Amino acid sequence: MKNANETSMTDFELTGFQDLQHFHVLLFVTLLFTYSLILMGNIVIITLIQTSPRFHIPMYHFIAMLATLEMCYTTVTIPKMLVDLLQRQKRISFGGCLVQIYFFHALGITEACLLTVMAYDRFLAICTPLSYPTTMTTKFCFQLVVGCCTCGFACPLPEIVLISKLPFCGPNHIEHIFCDFPPLFHLPCADISRIIMTDFIIHSLVILGPVFLILLSYVKILTVVIKIQSSEGRQKAFSTCASHLIVVFAFFGTTGFMYVRLTQARSLHYERVIAMIYAVLTPLFNPIVYSLRNKEIQEEIRKIIKLPNLSFRRTWRHVGC
Repeated sequence: MKNANETSMTDFELTGFQDLQHFHVLLFVTLLFTYSLILMGNIVIITLIQTSPRFHIPMYHFIAMLATLEMCYTTVTIPKMLVDLLQRQKRISFGGCLVQIYFFHALGITEACLLTVMAYDRFLAICTPLSYPTTMTTKFCFQLVVGCCTCGFACPLPEIVLISKLPFCGPNHIEHIFCDFPPLFHLPCADISRIIMTDFIIHSLVILGPVFLILLSYVKILTVVIKIQSSEGRQKAFSTCASHLIVVFAFFGTTGFMYVRLTQARSLHYERVIAMIYAVLTPLFNPIVYSLRNKEIQEEIRKIIKLPNLSFRRTWRHVGC
């Protein structure tokens, strides 16, 4: 039974960009422009992959899935952030806060799993090219994607259930730009050590596990690439792998700093900067790194908008790596 001092929390108030009130218009325009670029870039990628038969291969199926995830992932947080920039009181209901947290983490974990699958796909394509067509079939691709989604949407459930049962007796002020686990842990008037440990274990598994598997795939890829006699071939392989690894480390590095820790940071600026990187900036760069630098997609875009054939210094045939 709850104590007399404990009341049912019906809504929360987000801090948002409170200390940047004089720049809210600039922030709104910048964030809206960034969100529009994310949506347009990923819609172009998905449309090209779906309409062009040349892209109906496993690597591009995964890229299309990644683009879909990026649009959903950013839509969970950015529209609410845009609305909050135009309002003095940045309120969100208790249920709405939990829903935002759940889908934000479910989609993020799904993306982490998909990045691992993409590394595995490149491992098979480079290290076992002869058996690749029979291994990476359409059915197997579908099973991998379903597995990513199942893992992503199941992992946050234990924490959501535990938090929903906690007593919140004030304050109701969340020091963050959107609802998330770490800032919410400061508010319950009860012992949350079990939830913090659960949070640490889950995020350690879903962040460190994929990182280990991705690095393992690349170690094996590099052992094959080093044996390539053509310097041009080695350079191309190293370049494409480096592009993938940059995004992988940007995604997992920022999420790792945010979630793989047993103590909660009290600095709003620290958490806000990290959150902006993995919630806004990384999704903005993903379409560029994974797809728009791909030579075949560039050629397809030029055909559609009737641009002349330009010469590029690099070719990006295996951007999925």
